[in-house]
Amino acid sequence: MPVAHALRLPITAVVAALALSGCMSTSGPIAVGPQGVDAVTYGPAYAPAPVADAGGGGAISALRSAFASTSPGYGYAAPGAAPVVYAAAPGGPAGYDNSYHLGPGDKLRVVVYGQEGLTNSYAIDAAGSITMPLIGSVPARGRTPAGLAGEISARLRNGFIRDPSVAVEIESYRPFFILGEVQAPGQYPYVPNMTVESAVAIAGGFAPRARRDSVTLTHTDASGSGRFVVPLGTPMSPGDTVFVGERWF
Repeated sequence: MPVAHALRLPITAVVAALALSGCMSTSGPIAVGPQGVDAVTYGPAYAPAPVADAGGGGAISALRSAFASTSPGYGYAAPGAAPVVYAAAPGGPAGYDNSYHLGPGDKLRVVVYGQEGLTNSYAIDAAGSITMPLIGSVPARGRTPAGLAGEISARLRNGFIRDPSVAVEIESYRPFFILGEVQAPGQYPYVPNMTVESAVAIAGGFAPRARRDSVTLTHTDASGSGRFVVPLGTPMSPGDTVFVGERWF
């Protein structure tokens, strides 16, 4: 019996220790945000933090949405989504025509609505004018297409047509010229948004002895004529002359 009494104390101690360790490892109660009127007392419930993901939801999607809303002209297309449509950049050919100043060599389409005998294509001559039925010579040099249309309307209204409606469009621009060290120097049709580099390409590219880093550009406008040494990316205008020099080594 003394042996049994001696073993009883260690067993009791082990059981007590296990009980205590079980109480310590038990997780505490999970707080659940109260609902309804109790929220005034206990405060708002806490929502789980968003998880960043590579798909269509979560924090990454929120950032993409925010970026798209503050970055006009750009967008993010998720896999399988409809393609993003980008607005055309301003300053295209239509805007160029509106601000373009006419000159000798430009070919125009003049439309006088309801007057087939006046509607035709007209070339600006060396004096800077076009010649139309009824009204004769009309100065065009230095005018915009809209300005020329207004002048034609005013002349037709003066004793010919009560309320003329006139539109002027550019059929083709006056040519540009490229000389010097290119494969095929000469005169070529101008197209909107040309650069010196594209002019060289139209002329067949550089000749073997060409200086390729810069060229000489001669430009004439209402303020006069000037000659400039420019890089290849320089924009060109109708009637400009490009000269590609020869390198010395």
